[in-house]
Amino acid sequence: MSSTVHSYNPKKVACALGSHIVTGFADDSMIAVEYNGDGVSHVQGADGEIVRSIDPSTTYSLKLTLQQTSATNTYLQQMYEMDKAYGNAVFNVIIKDLWGNDEFTASNAWVVKPASFARGKTQQNREWELMCADGVISETKG
Repeated sequence: MSSTVHSYNPKKVACALGSHIVTGFADDSMIAVEYNGDGVSHVQGADGEIVRSIDPSTTYSLKLTLQQTSATNTYLQQMYEMDKAYGNAVFNVIIKDLWGNDEFTASNAWVVKPASFARGKTQQNREWELMCADGVISETKG
């Protein structure tokens, strides 16, 4: 019986925020996408009848963990400041695993707040949180 072998390469994960290509990811956790809705919940009545509620939310939280020297820190800080000043720093997001064919897209995203700022003996990671509206995760098995 032959074994199935799969490969993953973090250098083959592309992340675009509008026209900006994200670079300078941290060495461990670099991208985390989390659904904000309740999914499918239910309530069971006294007689046992169940009613399901399907949350229509299409919002996701996106966390990007970057090295302190990443140029993307500057881009995200500028987008946050532009949003605070003018309210128009909304951009699309595309995250694609080029080897695995998994993809996350959102047509509207914005920076929630600036990443924390720390310095130490070695470089410090910066974690940015973005809110993504109209998000879609496409997972394909391959």
